[in-house]
Amino acid sequence: MIGNTHLKVCGITRLEDARRAAELGADFLGFILYSKSPRYISAEDYKALAPGLPSGPKRVAVLVEPSSEMLLAVRALGFDRFQIHARLEVDVSTVAEWSASVGPGALCLVPKLPPGGGFPDHWIEYANSFLVDTYHAEGFGGSGRTGDWTGFARLASAHPTKTWILAGGLSPENVREARAQSGARFVDVNSGVELSPGVKDAAKLAALAAALQD
Repeated sequence: MIGNTHLKVCGITRLEDARRAAELGADFLGFILYSKSPRYISAEDYKALAPGLPSGPKRVAVLVEPSSEMLLAVRALGFDRFQIHARLEVDVSTVAEWSASVGPGALCLVPKLPPGGGFPDHWIEYANSFLVDTYHAEGFGGSGRTGDWTGFARLASAHPTKTWILAGGLSPENVREARAQSGARFVDVNSGVELSPGVKDAAKLAALAAALQD
């Protein structure tokens, strides 16, 4: 935790970035095991990286609508948490299967919410954590665009027993305003602290950590 805010640094592909994030106080490190992402890391590359990762932050596997077999294989890699992005059209039975496989406490669900679309309340029972990212039609997160911060505040207020994580274009320049408007006490950063996809900028990470101290 930095100040009163939990931090997840996502899209980790390099040991030096993982270690710098941990030194600055990150609680979670995200590894994207989705091959269409520009920050994709394969299972084999993750296994090579894992022994050198810092011991403090929890390790989060980021997946998109995984099959049961894939989720089991990823779980075997030793991740602490599982962040699953999914379209609203995914059947609730599939969401229930993900929850049963890793447990609600280890599952973070990320529904792909179009502007003006309602949150799938029938998913709420299956996870303890929910991440709200900016919608873009072509993909699942990682757009670098900021989202609906006041909408985030409404969701968190409606379901106060859950952990709500704010993502979407957060950077050292806007994270203070984002927290003020959203009330978020858990933020997820990615492109806003990068030199290029999957390569973090040490100076931007430090600036973000400084902003979270306020």
